[in-house]
Amino acid sequence: MATPSIYDFDVTTIHHDKTTLASYRGNVILIVNTASGCGFTPQFEGLEKLYKTYKTKGFVVLGFPCNQFAGQEPLNEAGIENFCRINYGVTFPMFSKIDVNGVKTHPLYQYLKHQAPGVLGSETIKWNFTKFLVDKKGKVVHRYAPSTTPESIAADIEKLLLK
Repeated sequence: MATPSIYDFDVTTIHHDKTTLASYRGNVILIVNTASGCGFTPQFEGLEKLYKTYKTKGFVVLGFPCNQFAGQEPLNEAGIENFCRINYGVTFPMFSKIDVNGVKTHPLYQYLKHQAPGVLGSETIKWNFTKFLVDKKGKVVHRYAPSTTPESIAADIEKLLLK
């Protein structure tokens, strides 16, 4: 069996539409597990700025809400979408709530964690706003800690956009 591609995974949009990541083929992608009630939640502003800055050059941010860290995403999908739009002007694609750890880990996150393990090879997502950068060919090239600001990732995005 062939190794799966990032584009093969089924995902559900924040509006409950089933889709895959195939529509993002050829783009540089930043995948982030998000939460509306986290100390890192203000990163939505920086993520949106990255998206607006680079979207016409082939870049997209994909947000995957998760409630596995101290219950910091208690909202339903409609609430999440409204919160992100009203408070941070989010226009990048958001998806339905998923698990990023444990027995119900979404297959996309199983793949991401395996492709780009964290410190000491751990595949566990430690907290909200862990970020995965994917190149235009679908290769996971970097994993960033929750404390890594979106602004500090801009140079890595620019390099991948030029390739």
